[in-house]
Amino acid sequence: MAQLYTKDTQAIFWNNNKSAIQRMLDYDYTIKRETPSVAAIVAPTSSGKFDKFFYGPDEIMIPLYKNTKDAKEAQPQADVLLNFASFRTAYDVTMEALEIGGFSSIMVTAEGIPERLARKMNQAARDKDVIVIGPATVGGISPGAFKIANVGGTIENIVNSKLHRCGSCGLVTRSGGLFNELSNIISINADGIAEGVAIGGDRFVGSVFIDNMLRMEKNPDVKYMVLLGEVGGTEEYKIIEAVKNGQITKPVIAWCIGTIAKHFSTGVQFGHAGASANAEAETAAAKNKAMAEAGIFVPDSFNDLPDTIAEVYGKLKSEGTIGEIAEPEMNVCPSVRKAKEFICTISDDRGEEAHYCGYPISSVATPDTGFTVGDVMSILWFKKRYPRWAVDFLETVLKTVADHGPAVSGAHNAKVTARAGKDVISSLIAGLLTIGPRFGGAIDGAAKYFKHAGDNDMTPAEFLGYMKSQGVPIPGIGHRIKSLKNPDLRVEGLKKFAKENFPSTPLLDYALTVEQLTTSKKENLILNVDGTIGILMIDMWRALGYEDDEIDVFIEAGALNAFFILGRSIGFIGHILDEKRLAMPMYRHPMTDILYDVKKAPEL
Repeated sequence: MAQLYTKDTQAIFWNNNKSAIQRMLDYDYTIKRETPSVAAIVAPTSSGKFDKFFYGPDEIMIPLYKNTKDAKEAQPQADVLLNFASFRTAYDVTMEALEIGGFSSIMVTAEGIPERLARKMNQAARDKDVIVIGPATVGGISPGAFKIANVGGTIENIVNSKLHRCGSCGLVTRSGGLFNELSNIISINADGIAEGVAIGGDRFVGSVFIDNMLRMEKNPDVKYMVLLGEVGGTEEYKIIEAVKNGQITKPVIAWCIGTIAKHFSTGVQFGHAGASANAEAETAAAKNKAMAEAGIFVPDSFNDLPDTIAEVYGKLKSEGTIGEIAEPEMNVCPSVRKAKEFICTISDDRGEEAHYCGYPISSVATPDTGFTVGDVMSILWFKKRYPRWAVDFLETVLKTVADHGPAVSGAHNAKVTARAGKDVISSLIAGLLTIGPRFGGAIDGAAKYFKHAGDNDMTPAEFLGYMKSQGVPIPGIGHRIKSLKNPDLRVEGLKKFAKENFPSTPLLDYALTVEQLTTSKKENLILNVDGTIGILMIDMWRALGYEDDEIDVFIEAGALNAFFILGRSIGFIGHILDEKRLAMPMYRHPMTDILYDVKKAPEL
């Protein structure tokens, strides 16, 4: 892999570090990425399904997941894991990601992971050919393409350091803070960096200097490299050998910080866990001397590093190895942004014509478009355009439940309200308010409980026992008038439609076996219209490819009962208009229909 990241790279961010994520998105917007660099967030303790972030002046939603496995399954294209877990859990998060697979690189920010675990983690990544950046790192960047979290600092500093577009230097450091400083130095004395990685300050890190520099050797955008090492360890000697044997042919500028260590009488650790010399060869002075002897450009001091960079860059440019870099157009992030209070994902009225889930209203409204009411329901309620058999079923449900006469509670309330002189809206609301567990609510309940029984492979007898143990009458079973000998023709029509048009009806078939058992006890304990609708909705969604958790969301949200609400509204409005047309007077219930049992209230 010559280039670590591209403009199509996307990451899964473990731990909802909002400020770090926002900095990534601000960078994306600045460099005009087409897709956000963060595809998903793993937030184990969150109860939400997404979080909002700014993308320039607007906001976007990034999905939240409880674990890495779910996030990866939902976002398979995201091949970078940004592990922002604490040092207590960072190892487990990384090992789990390696087991899941599909990640080309993993960045670990945690500092102080036990060294035994760090070595085991790094070896597991090498065995799977996964690049680990860190532990104890701020990450890396491919300017103009992708940056990890906080690397480069603020968006203002990033632009000033020319990290918004690809330069010609490959930068590798241990230090995250000095990475930002060197990026700025290189931008002042040259044309910026093409790729940069802060490998991390812990003693045992995943990808070391040689790993990153051998990759940069193959990256055509990298014309020369800058290495900032430090006192401690021997990783710089691998670079020396690579230069000597010709593995690295591009010019290398290098400096090891910590040369002051020789002035101390005892060993001193400089900040990072790995910045401590345990032998003469690990001192900064020894490594700087060895690198200079190998032909690497080593300045006399850190203060002379900018001059060395300018010298090497100037030579490469005069030779024609480095050309002029055109400055790309950039977006500018607003300094003041306001979060939106509401979110809408089904319709958009901002243009000249409103859209239903991407369909202009004019393209769905008239008969010649081929769209029906069922089509509009499918795209506005479920954000997908259903095939014709499913659309026809939705409309069949609406027609089936539209009315059941004036005696049911909803129609009665609507009629009474209309006779009180109230308007259509008030009268309709009065009727709709009666819809609930006893009137229309069996659709949701039937879907929920029959699905539970089917999912758990319960026999009809086990299902009846389960419902009895719950103390819940079986929703969707039973009718006051209809029975086996006097079947409900609405149910017969729905079953016939499903058998002729659905790809399969496994839950309906199961429900009919339950009906055989319940009707053996009492012949009116039949599958009623509410139960048939709820059960067939599950069969429909499964045939359309929905996952069980998606279906469960529909059930919990009341989507099934919504069909009853919409369909029965047609009947309620009919009754209301009937009352208005007949100019019926105010309704008063007959006293003869009331059992009066009124006794004198006792005095306290």
